[in-house]
Amino acid sequence: MSFTLLAVQTLNGLQLGILLFLIAAGLTLVFGVMDFINLAHGVQYMLGAYLAVAAFQFTGGFWSALPLALLAALACGLLLEVLVFRRLYDRDHLDQVLATFGVIIFLNELVKVVWGAAPLSVPLPLYLDWSVPLTDTLSYPVYRIALIVAGLLVAVLLYGLVTRTRIGMLVRAGASDAEMVAALGVNIRRLFMLVFGFGAMLAGFAGILAAPIFSVEPGMGDNLLILAFVVIVIGGIGSIRGAFVSALIIGLVDTLGRSFATDIARLALPPSAANDVGPALASMLIYILMAVVLFVRPSGLFPVSSK
Repeated sequence: MSFTLLAVQTLNGLQLGILLFLIAAGLTLVFGVMDFINLAHGVQYMLGAYLAVAAFQFTGGFWSALPLALLAALACGLLLEVLVFRRLYDRDHLDQVLATFGVIIFLNELVKVVWGAAPLSVPLPLYLDWSVPLTDTLSYPVYRIALIVAGLLVAVLLYGLVTRTRIGMLVRAGASDAEMVAALGVNIRRLFMLVFGFGAMLAGFAGILAAPIFSVEPGMGDNLLILAFVVIVIGGIGSIRGAFVSALIIGLVDTLGRSFATDIARLALPPSAANDVGPALASMLIYILMAVVLFVRPSGLFPVSSK
């Protein structure tokens, strides 16, 4: 284990944490405000990446493609809300799970029909296609650093929106007691549509940012969706602050665990046993962390009721 490798993997962990936050922020609002289990939220991340590919092919540049892909991700989220999801708000959670799982299958097959099954990519944007030297022999891509900075800026803006504006007040009130908000004269359906569309746009933004550094392929959001649910459970359902803190923790734990679990296991086990135990332990770390947090704080680190 070297300091350079630790620094690189820490940056990679922060990058993963930022992507998880952008996905989990919308998911925790949808779940917290609307009590709606949306398994299809991960496909919004995938759609954002594919829309970035399409927008880049149309405009020929990343910076001109970015706003087009973002608006398209918002439009896709609102379209799904109008056509499918609003009919599920009053149904029980099992119906929501089954219906949104069907949406996952449909959209994964749809992108295969439109873009094919082969992985796609988006070139790195102009001015960010270079690296920062960490040592004489190792550099770190500037785009990945810019991704972290962009995610932090979104987190600050989102926190200000939720805590300092009237819309944010309604969202927080809806997360605490949606029925009371509706009784006070707020159009709860319109609020739901706004929250859902905004959450879809955040997930799409994560996909757009990921398109230049990850393969754009069907099902790319499925694994991240599982991590996003872990994030909102640990952070507290409906809490933006909790989603941000827990996303960074999960990103670091998952990345550093996969990088160093085997080395740490070798401190107590023979090399052959450590090679078997290390990867298995690394894949379990975030779930062990979730179990510990829920044992100590069943409502998560920053439950909405504590605000």
